[in-house]
Amino acid sequence: MSNKSNFGTEELGKLLRKQAIPASIGILVMSIYGIVDTIFIGRWVGSNGIGAVTVVMPITYLISSIGMAIGIGGSSIISRALGEENPKKAIKTFGNQIVLTFSLATLVVILGFQYCEFVIDLFGGKGEVFEPAVTYFKISLFGIPFLAWAMMSNTVIRALGYPKMAMYVLIVPAIVNLILDPILIAYFDMGISGAAWATTIAYFMSAIYTLWFFIFRQKQMKLTGASLMLSSEIIKEITSLGSVTLARQGTIAALSILLNNALFTYGAEAGLSAYGIIGRVMMFANFPVLGVTQGFIPVVGFNFGAKLFNRVENLIRISIKAATFIALGIFVCIMAFTPYIVRIFTTEQELIEVTVTAIRIAFLATPLIAINLIGSAYYQAIGKAIPALLLTLTKQGFFLIPLILLLPGLFGINGIWAAFPIADAGAALVTFWFLRKGLIDLKKMKEISE
Repeated sequence: MSNKSNFGTEELGKLLRKQAIPASIGILVMSIYGIVDTIFIGRWVGSNGIGAVTVVMPITYLISSIGMAIGIGGSSIISRALGEENPKKAIKTFGNQIVLTFSLATLVVILGFQYCEFVIDLFGGKGEVFEPAVTYFKISLFGIPFLAWAMMSNTVIRALGYPKMAMYVLIVPAIVNLILDPILIAYFDMGISGAAWATTIAYFMSAIYTLWFFIFRQKQMKLTGASLMLSSEIIKEITSLGSVTLARQGTIAALSILLNNALFTYGAEAGLSAYGIIGRVMMFANFPVLGVTQGFIPVVGFNFGAKLFNRVENLIRISIKAATFIALGIFVCIMAFTPYIVRIFTTEQELIEVTVTAIRIAFLATPLIAINLIGSAYYQAIGKAIPALLLTLTKQGFFLIPLILLLPGLFGINGIWAAFPIADAGAALVTFWFLRKGLIDLKKMKEISE
């Protein structure tokens, strides 16, 4: 029996909480790991270590986003297939996801080793940041196939209706990393290499956990040889929907190239390190909103597939209200405690001064992020690839990249920080327009189905 049988009947607020809270906890633990990791690197390696991780992380996520894209694209199919009571299609989709994930991740990792130094330089790893960035990247590449598998399977686990298990997929590597960081970085004095090995081992443990789940804990996705045979129809649908995630990560990678080089030009190594801290704080600050979004996706996909359009409409409204309220609270806390937050990461006074100003500017539009996240997630969940792609690319591609090209020349490094709230506001306006149209379309579908 499906663990999702209540998706079409349970009260929506309760159902959203049941899905969103575990997702939020998982993201929270990952965020805490990111913060602690940066603290250890900042205090035992130095600000150039933070800069190195800042350069490498978008490269790593770009490569591992292959698994994320395949996972999200396939999970959308699985959610709708289960809503339509078509388990064979769900199993076939999962089998195709596995083959695609490992094949593509392995190929990209090989290319990563081949062009390592070129890639680091391209992504802004210059000056004193270059060598530690190369070291960190080469070690991290060993863990990419495991990370890709974990990212893919995490979305499938959530689509099957196991939010707590999906939460553990995020918690396991975070805990492993939190344990290994002080041992490898501080005790064994391995520096940036220790940080990289801690992360790689953590990815491996997350992959082992998800493999255990699919073998021993669930009964729905029982693979056969036939399910692992690639289907052009399923691949096409996975690619169509997964391309939204891949395009987003590709755009983020392009943004990182532009942003890191601009940061180095206008703020040198301190600018890169400041952005490294901002990225960690941003991930931590956004975890409840991201959790609501993750909880929203499988529920709305199931109800759309089951043609329960009233529930879909109500879920959109509830999710946006909840996520916006949470984002507003986060905004107030960040603005009130910015200096204390920054001092957690570093004792270097120059870096503290740059980062306090940067955070206060970059987070100005935080209350608006919920609209963009829920809007793009809605279209992806219901299988509408083109609007999902457009909304996903709106902030980074249509606003942030042009602003990064324009504003630093006028306002220096503060122009880079100002680009973030302007992009958030622009993306929210565009998404609001799309969602209004989406709600009108839902009403039409409801009338037709009645």
